[in-house]
Amino acid sequence: MIPIKPVGASAVATSPAQAAAAFLRPGALHLSALPPLSLYVHFPWCVRKCPYCDFNSHEARGGFPEEEYLATLRADLEGALPLIWGRKIYTVFIGGGTPSLMSAAGLDRLMSDIRTLLPLDGAAEITMEANPGTFEAEKFKSYRASGINRLSIGIQSFDARHLNALGRIHDDGEARKAVEIAHANFDNFNLDLMYALPSQTLDEARRDLETALGFAPPHLSLYHLTLEPNTYFAKYPPQVPDDDASAEMQDMIAELTGAAGYRHYEVSAYAQPGRQARHNLNYWQFGDYLGIGAGAHSKISFPHRIIRQMRYKQPKAYLEQSRMGAPIQEEFEIGRGDLGFEFMLNALRLDEGFEVNLFTERTGLTLNAMEKSLNEAEAKGLLYRDHRIIKPTELGKRFLNDLQQMFLGD
Repeated sequence: MIPIKPVGASAVATSPAQAAAAFLRPGALHLSALPPLSLYVHFPWCVRKCPYCDFNSHEARGGFPEEEYLATLRADLEGALPLIWGRKIYTVFIGGGTPSLMSAAGLDRLMSDIRTLLPLDGAAEITMEANPGTFEAEKFKSYRASGINRLSIGIQSFDARHLNALGRIHDDGEARKAVEIAHANFDNFNLDLMYALPSQTLDEARRDLETALGFAPPHLSLYHLTLEPNTYFAKYPPQVPDDDASAEMQDMIAELTGAAGYRHYEVSAYAQPGRQARHNLNYWQFGDYLGIGAGAHSKISFPHRIIRQMRYKQPKAYLEQSRMGAPIQEEFEIGRGDLGFEFMLNALRLDEGFEVNLFTERTGLTLNAMEKSLNEAEAKGLLYRDHRIIKPTELGKRFLNDLQQMFLGD
């Protein structure tokens, strides 16, 4: 990690144009081409903070400043333009929090600002996260008309008892209704489900998945409940299925999704043919992304360096710092010694791994820089490679964290 400037309100001492010029000067890398670029927009408010959630989300007690936040997002995007000048946007993801709390007019304003300021690809995938309990049929028709062409719906479970244990604001009936509304307005959508929930049995996990598959969603994200640090569940751990029970659930998921024609293409992602999440694929293939909004992260490549940024996390701080023209809390250049690990951390999540040439294309390094770790991983049976691809073996998928950490510090 190579700091570019200090953290805090005084961090942005130069204009975005001056910063861009500095990033374009000769440096430690040489990228033959810049990767595809995506846009991430963070909406930080939700109705209620779930006990398992470690995302940057904040309860919207008494409402939230929609107009001020939308104006700030536009200013944030305008300020970042010199860093991505001339580059096309291939995917957009509006995440949270609960972006579906936004009014139809607010979402339309956001999409209008994005189209005005950025060159969107004609076939851009534009995803919005939405939670049952915030679904209104007419509002979602408006979202579709504003340009959203993919929904990601936070179902988590179709079981009322488990939804209550997870602190969700919707019940099982609202979960089903939300999917029906999505089906009626969108031909591309994802359902988020969780398993290994508090006191969940294998049969209950199977019923959840069978219900989801009954809607024939183009994409499924299936997440093992994790007790993340700094969450309510971490402080007061619920009784969850043990490792053996969780493994049985994973085997069941593989069997049912495979039989239904879904391809398990990433650790937690399953898709019908041709329906992979293009935005997430860009992350996993070490593509670039500009993040705007409270706590949003960016990874932006230049011919001779790759930088990361993080906006202020707390909505109040983000709004205040943005008014001063300084929304970025942290900014640093990724050092050569960290690039290989960062690439592998992402790309090895993919079931089919990556093409050998992609490593050099996205990092500016030769694969020889990782030779020692590649040989060790291959010798342990965690990795397969030939002249064309590198990918985790079945054993490597089971011990993915161990495999990824073999590339740390290379």
